[in-house]
Amino acid sequence: MDRSIFESYAGLEGEQLLGPILRDFAGKAAVVSSFGAESAVLLHMVAQVDKATPVIFLDTGKHFWETLSYRAKLIDRLGLTGVRIITPDEGDLAAQDADGTLHKTNADACCHIRKTLPLQKALEGFDVTISGRKRYHGAARATLDFLSIADGRLKVEPLAGFSALDIAGYMKAHDLPAHPLTEIGYFSIGCEPCTQAGGDAADPRAGRWAGSAKTECGIHWTHNGQTIAAPSRSAH
Repeated sequence: MDRSIFESYAGLEGEQLLGPILRDFAGKAAVVSSFGAESAVLLHMVAQVDKATPVIFLDTGKHFWETLSYRAKLIDRLGLTGVRIITPDEGDLAAQDADGTLHKTNADACCHIRKTLPLQKALEGFDVTISGRKRYHGAARATLDFLSIADGRLKVEPLAGFSALDIAGYMKAHDLPAHPLTEIGYFSIGCEPCTQAGGDAADPRAGRWAGSAKTECGIHWTHNGQTIAAPSRSAH
């Protein structure tokens, strides 16, 4: 993809960036959402532009039941009609994680078969991927660009410049429901076995893979299909 495309969206963020992207790449842009702690903001913005926008949710089989309930609630509340629930390949699970405990011995491999591989297949045919990552989450996310190119696709991060206060303010202004786990101390929410309560506005992802150097599942850090290791906690 030609990098000159960046000029068309220079200086835009939030709704001002998302709207033109979804209109210009109608049918070729997909949103990747975890339906986690802050997901309602981006999904609400998407719904204001086109409720039928493809929204990819990776159902790893390891999510909190609260996340699955919240997903259903947001889909109904926002009127989203393009949500695609993607699951891991049964053959990969049988071969590499038959007893469902791979996360205990090799979390990277677990993420690879339950998230990275399914997402690669789900994104076939799309030219643009959109996610809700933010710089204030720190580590490898601290230098996020609003627009970048990876694996031949345009990657769009409309919320890259949003702060915790921006997120809270947007949710309040639009009366968006909170993920139920945020009410008991979860600032960032992934799969249940690898997420615990914790974190704060300064380090919201502290409860993810706590006690290890791992900070990312890998789906956002790829080049030509190969996972790029994000900086570890020990480097910050």
